[in-house]
Amino acid sequence: MTDFYDGPRGGVADFDGWPHVYKAERDYNADDSPTVYALSPISDEVFQWVLEQRAIHQRWEAAFLAGRTPWETHFALPEENARYEELDAMLSDRLVIDPSRQIRAHGNFRVADDPEWKGPASPLEVQWEPC
Repeated sequence: MTDFYDGPRGGVADFDGWPHVYKAERDYNADDSPTVYALSPISDEVFQWVLEQRAIHQRWEAAFLAGRTPWETHFALPEENARYEELDAMLSDRLVIDPSRQIRAHGNFRVADDPEWKGPASPLEVQWEPC
């Protein structure tokens, strides 16, 4: 998840067995209607970059929670910050919705049952329902 406000607003998730970038069509749903997301497939190479960046952040998070690094180093440990920022730049124009390949779906997000999770926020999983 890359964006959150009153629920997931954007990120990368599996849709029909392939990684997709997703983005909520509205900032939030004041009327409690189901959130509609636009989704576009991403390449395996881009997905590997997403996973690498996530792993860097998870190492930072583990160090932060253990008191080994201060909040000011957020999102990456100092020795990994350059790579994190490089990945951020590489992903910025690739994690976008492609209107010509867009799918619209409702996303039902729920807390994943992951007993190994040690982070402050529980991981989520999603079930997509095409609109």
